[in-house]
Amino acid sequence: MKNSTLRVWLAASALAPSLALAQAPAAATPPLAGPMPLSLSQAVRYAVANKPSLLSTRLAQQTAHAKVGEIKAQGLPQLNLAANVADNFKLQKSLVDVGAFSGGAGTLNGTTLTQRDIAAAQAGQSVTLAPAYAAPVQLPPQAIAFGLQYAGNSSLSLSQQLFDGSYLIGLKAAKVYEDLTKKQTQQAEIDVVEQVSKAYYSTLVARSRLALLARNVQRLDTVLYQTNQTFKAGFAEKLDVDRLRVQRNNLVVEQQKAQRLTELSVALLKFQMGLPQSQPVQLTDSLGAAVVDASNLRRNLGGANFSTGGGVSGLGDVPTAPIPTTPNTGGAPTTTINTGQGPQAQATFNYNNRIEFSTLQTQQALAGLDLRNRTAGAYPRLSLTAAYGFIGSANKVGDLFAFRGPDSRNSQGFPNQNWFGFGNVGLALNVPVFDGFRRKYQVQQARIAQQTIERGLETLRQSIDLQDAQSRTTLINALDVLDNQKANLDLAADVARVTRIKFNAGVGSNIEVITAETSLREAQTNYYAALYDVLVAKVDRDKATGELYSQAK
Repeated sequence: MKNSTLRVWLAASALAPSLALAQAPAAATPPLAGPMPLSLSQAVRYAVANKPSLLSTRLAQQTAHAKVGEIKAQGLPQLNLAANVADNFKLQKSLVDVGAFSGGAGTLNGTTLTQRDIAAAQAGQSVTLAPAYAAPVQLPPQAIAFGLQYAGNSSLSLSQQLFDGSYLIGLKAAKVYEDLTKKQTQQAEIDVVEQVSKAYYSTLVARSRLALLARNVQRLDTVLYQTNQTFKAGFAEKLDVDRLRVQRNNLVVEQQKAQRLTELSVALLKFQMGLPQSQPVQLTDSLGAAVVDASNLRRNLGGANFSTGGGVSGLGDVPTAPIPTTPNTGGAPTTTINTGQGPQAQATFNYNNRIEFSTLQTQQALAGLDLRNRTAGAYPRLSLTAAYGFIGSANKVGDLFAFRGPDSRNSQGFPNQNWFGFGNVGLALNVPVFDGFRRKYQVQQARIAQQTIERGLETLRQSIDLQDAQSRTTLINALDVLDNQKANLDLAADVARVTRIKFNAGVGSNIEVITAETSLREAQTNYYAALYDVLVAKVDRDKATGELYSQAK
């Protein structure tokens, strides 16, 4: 039997392997007690809210939002608290000209350093000098250890960025980047809307054809019963009964195949929605409501005139070459695009309706900001710095944590402070002078990236023009095929009806009935295939014009 399988079945079978694709896990939705009622709009809303791939895309959008906050935080005051304790188990030594501490070498304010005193000082021990008035002894520079074994400090530092050209441009780029992720999420939602719409229509067509096959089996059973009764009465041949049995067996097998493919189409719909396969569904939209108004749709599309072949107004003028690219006042090129549409259609078509075009424009803005950021790397950077803290030292750990201030005294009444405060405030200026031409090549790369996106915008415009013309032509052709198949279906149904009447009246043959029934089923198959093609072409047309997402919302 020719065309025994709809293209819708082929589409469902081709998409079936995608059911095995791994996706990011989503929050499990508990199945309802009974079947979930689903209209097309409800299925789309559920998919947009629960499809695992969309949930992953929204996580990326949240990451972009957090990234914007991170960049903004760089311009806020940076406050740091630090503390550390060190055990200087081997003190660092420095060479000191001890003779410079007094009028002659070897003297220090009227005191004399002996070799024993110097050795004790080098070991980090306290040395008590006795006054001496002998002739100074010439000594070479001596290595002396400064500080105590245990030391600690704590500090609070503040820095505030006052001017940084890269930071200011980075703030703008962060906002544009967040907008880019929103558009990427919207583009992913449009893809989901397209997939769910096609899967929903596929299920509608599958169920309608399955119901029609059931009626065909019922009608053929009636004819078979009547023929069998006629055979028992001796007015028909057994060959007639056998032919009808063969016809019925083939029809039952086709019905079983249709039943399985219908179940597969429902499974595909659930997958595209992100709905658990265990959840039964009940489609509430009818196929009749989904069928588009062909006459109004043709009028909006500007369908071709078959008598002239040149559109609704006849043959058009010979197309001319596009106007050459000319620079505008803003420095960006202006190009007239041949969209394949009439002047009125070109005036109303907006490329920004296509999320792909808007997304690429946002990427172009990002590339421009990146170029400015690379250029701003040559600007000076100015920041405010401030710090305040305490530093202390002692020979023992217990003394280090005694925290003795300026008012502390020992048993003899002498000051024994071991912690001292410090503070500073200032401005830090960083002026890039020469970086080995690194920034120059970074600017070149950023400028090339911007030019690449500009070429991509022009390519995308041409691609959108082609998709617009292609989707229009495909939809018009699908509507023409649907009209033709609907007329064939009506004729085949009328032929089958008249043939059955003639057979029941005894003036027609069994072969005529079988042939008419076969032609009717072929016409039914072709009609539903054409109907599915129209619905899919309408979805593709809405996506090409950028109206699919708005209609779904």
